[in-house]
Amino acid sequence: MPQSDDTELLTAPRNTTTKRIFIAATRMNDGKTTTSLALFAALRSFTPKVGFIKPIGQRFVDVEGHQIDEDSILLDKIFDVKVPIGAMSPIAIHSSFTREFLDEPNKNHAIVVDKMCRAFDRAAFEKDYIIIEGSGHAGVGSVFNLSNADVAKRLKAKVIIVARGGIGRPIDEIALNKALFAQAGVEVIGAIINKVEADKLAMIEKYSQIALERMGIPLLGCIPVEKKLTVPKLNQVVDEVNGRWLNGREHGATERVDQVLIGAMAAKGLVDLLERGSLIITPGDREDILLGAIAAESIAGEKVVSGIILTRNVLPHPKLMEMISKTNIPVIICQDDSYAVASKINQMTVKTQPSDTDKIPVIKNLISKNIDLDLIASAFQTESSIAGSLSADQ
Repeated sequence: MPQSDDTELLTAPRNTTTKRIFIAATRMNDGKTTTSLALFAALRSFTPKVGFIKPIGQRFVDVEGHQIDEDSILLDKIFDVKVPIGAMSPIAIHSSFTREFLDEPNKNHAIVVDKMCRAFDRAAFEKDYIIIEGSGHAGVGSVFNLSNADVAKRLKAKVIIVARGGIGRPIDEIALNKALFAQAGVEVIGAIINKVEADKLAMIEKYSQIALERMGIPLLGCIPVEKKLTVPKLNQVVDEVNGRWLNGREHGATERVDQVLIGAMAAKGLVDLLERGSLIITPGDREDILLGAIAAESIAGEKVVSGIILTRNVLPHPKLMEMISKTNIPVIICQDDSYAVASKINQMTVKTQPSDTDKIPVIKNLISKNIDLDLIASAFQTESSIAGSLSADQ
């Protein structure tokens, strides 16, 4: 792509040909990243020329001195997008970003818009489609004059809104978001209702479609809750509870936590509940429970305990610690009490990570089975044969 004069600040991308799909949500953790991953895979099934950008990121890591959004790194590692990672994540909202912006809003707005537009042109270069992942609901970013609605307008994108399962609240929130996008002159081409309880899927799909039709928004589909996407790895749990490893890190960091058991019962009762993927939360002085877990693991002849979290910073007796060190059972210690630890784990938001290779086929399958991909393609006036291939190839 020819380089522009650096003295000229761009107010809009130069690219006018790449089809843009902007993924927004009614609130955080509604499923934007999951939807972006799955749609990227669906588009890749009939054209390799698919790009990705998350213009404004709020959760980032340092990559070679640059702050890069975690979702951009995730998608690039899964799909090898072949776009410079900086172009996929041009703007990082660090702790002082808003204050710095408001000190000189006019100057800083022009600089930020220019940076976003240049990054977009790089990310969309020679691409047929580009997925643009938003950073929350339509109004997020308004404080620095770059709300999701503003970004979608400036990048000339069409929007898909993702909302959490239900009827009343999700539809109300979709209506609010549509109003903001409409005010910016941005077209909403459909809505996805995500994380729907399986036994309510048919009912929610029926009534959501009725409600959305009244607002002129196509229902693209309802996605059921998939437990596998919400199950954390042990290393994620350790970070959440601010724990410290005592044993088995090399064997257990990537273990899935399917079940949480609190050691507030007799050891026999707890051992009877053990099954693969069990995480035990107990004070370090409950030696009966720790001995029971060691014995259960030995008798089963396979891993049934994904980990043990010792609470209140209470260590077991040194002799018991010596026994534990001879096993592969992951053991972590933290300062919170058992119920505080269990509450933190229960309230965790489990984000997909690049190492979660077992989740990616599940995500792709959820979209291909539950989302009308033809409707998305038709919004760009794509030929029917190509539209059909979006769903047929899944």
